[in-house]
Formats: sequence, structure tokens, C-alpha cells
Amino acid sequence: MTDRAQLNPAAPVQGLLLEPLDRTSPLIPDVMSRVGAPHGWKSSRRTPDEWRAWLAANPRRAFALLTYESEPAGIVACDPHDHEVEIETFGLLPDFVGKGLGAHALTLAVRRAWELSPTATRVWLHTSSLDHPNALPNYYRRGFRTFKTEPGTRP
Repeated sequence: MTDRAQLNPAAPVQGLLLEPLDRTSPLIPDVMSRVGAPHGWKSSRRTPDEWRAWLAANPRRAFALLTYESEPAGIVACDPHDHEVEIETFGLLPDFVGKGLGAHALTLAVRRAWELSPTATRVWLHTSSLDHPNALPNYYRRGFRTFKTEPGTRP
């Protein structure tokens, strides 16, 4: 997505919020691990030492917790770069998948990404065949387009 105006926002979902998280919050490894487990994400297998190293590797990385009716429902991690922001992690906890939250959750995540860097000219993310089957269609509906496709590797 190369312009804020390309975001095609989903209809709001009452009770779904995106709240900033302090990077020292124990919710980060907990929620990221649980979000990634069904999809084989590396974050679901990190040791405490690996979490500390990953968190320390990029002090600009910003985290936000998706909550639904005050319960943790997912997480967003954004990496601001010079003139772009990568949505490094976006996902819902398994108990919240299939409840119609993903489209608005992604809308909130994309808005947050653009807010993190006023000079950004691009917001982007990676997806893979390991992600939920509705992930890529959701990304396209929100306004993302494919930049590059690479052959996949299994963990």
C-alpha cells in the first residue's frame, strides 16, 4: 500500500479496539506465541532468551493489542523504517478467528501503521501459505496488492 487513501476500511466492529502495548509487556510473547501456533510461526517456538533477543533487535518496533469486549483478541507489531512501515505481525488468537473480526482488525492495524511514520510512503506486510486462508483475501480487500511472490519453505 503506497498511499493512505488506498486503505479500503472494513465496517467497524463494536467492541474491537487496538491499544498500544509497552514493549516490556508479557502479553507480547504470550499473545504472539498463541496467535502463531496454528500457523507454524517461529514466534510460537521462541525460548525466553530468543524473545529477549528479538525484542531488543529493533527498539523502534511498536506493539498493539487487539481487544474484543475487553479481552485480548490478537496482536499487531509494526516496524517503522525510513519511509515505510512493515506490519511485521498481525493476527487473531484462535478463539477469535471466524467471528468476523479480521477485516476491521486489519483496518485498525493499517491505520496504526500509517500513524507511526508521518513521512511513510509505503505500508507493507508479508503473508505465507502457512497463514489463515482468509488472510490474503482480507489484505486485498483492504487495499494491499502483491509486490513479490516467493516460493515457500516449510518450518
